[in-house]
Amino acid sequence: MAELKELVEKSQKVLSKLEEKVEEAREELTEETKEFWDDLKKNFSVIGEKLSQSVSELEEKKDHLKPNLDVLAAREKLEQIKESAETFAKKVAEKAEEEIDIATLRAHLAKKEAEDLWEEKQKELSREFQEKEYEVKKMAKEAAEEIESFFSGLVDKLSERKA
Repeated sequence: MAELKELVEKSQKVLSKLEEKVEEAREELTEETKEFWDDLKKNFSVIGEKLSQSVSELEEKKDHLKPNLDVLAAREKLEQIKESAETFAKKVAEKAEEEIDIATLRAHLAKKEAEDLWEEKQKELSREFQEKEYEVKKMAKEAAEEIESFFSGLVDKLSERKA
């Protein structure tokens, strides 16, 4: 569990750094792009909250399965917005506002579709989680690593823009 906690904390730090980088570039964005960023930021907040819940549960050592579910929920949320976030970071770095506007529309539609899918998958995931505790712990660790890696990549893309 200590390894999972460490990975989750690293993911939280990288997420904060990503938000700082985009906020630094905010003045260069159009109003529509700023709105898209605000929407993305809300989704990142959901991911951050799930990660924080996971850390809290790990520290309290109440329910050893709940932190894994929280990390998996954070990963699922990331999957919902991953393509949009990557496109956003790339376009901010390139300052291609027209492409960002198109990505904004696509992201909005994908987000709505993903929310519906998540509703269905959440029930299934809970049932499977109870049946496959070991596999879930392994998936949670991989999810935490993936989240940290993804956010690190976005930070790197935005850092390249400054260079």
